[in-house]
Amino acid sequence: MKEHNRKSVTMSEKKMTSSRRHNLKSLVLAIAKDLLEAEEKQAVEDRVQYLEEKCPALSLPGSMQELQDFCKQLHQKIDVVDEERYDMAAKVAKSDKEVEDLKIKVQDLKGKFKKPALKKVRMSADAMLQALLGSKHKVSMDLRANLKQVKKEVKEEDKEAVGDWRKNIEDKAGMGGRKKMFESEA
Repeated sequence: MKEHNRKSVTMSEKKMTSSRRHNLKSLVLAIAKDLLEAEEKQAVEDRVQYLEEKCPALSLPGSMQELQDFCKQLHQKIDVVDEERYDMAAKVAKSDKEVEDLKIKVQDLKGKFKKPALKKVRMSADAMLQALLGSKHKVSMDLRANLKQVKKEVKEEDKEAVGDWRKNIEDKAGMGGRKKMFESEA
């Protein structure tokens, strides 16, 4: 039975017409507007009540001595309020620092920053230097020009080794052959 009720609810939600939906939406907005207006009225009433409690009607004394005493009382109240304001500002600053520290800890616990996927870029050495040093430095770098020129030397032994390999082995066999090998290289 419950499954049937669920199906009928979903079916009725699907069958809601746009005019019905619009009507319900306008009703919800009207109720929300009334609630906001009531909340604003309540805030105004609370403010008036708070000001009546904290700031009684001003009655200025007539004599000079009473006026001086009144000013001293006002200064004492101002000092108390200023101390409270300073304490609150210190608490807020401390709380802000704690929040910032906690954010850093959360970031550290999550792990390192995600590295973005980098695209492969083909650049010549000249283009790379220009990108690094800026357009004011025009450095041309031909890497092949700086390479050392090496001439290939052909060894004479290599030419002799082309012949019969048995002859070479017999010549180099024994101590005499090794001696010949070292003497020919030196």
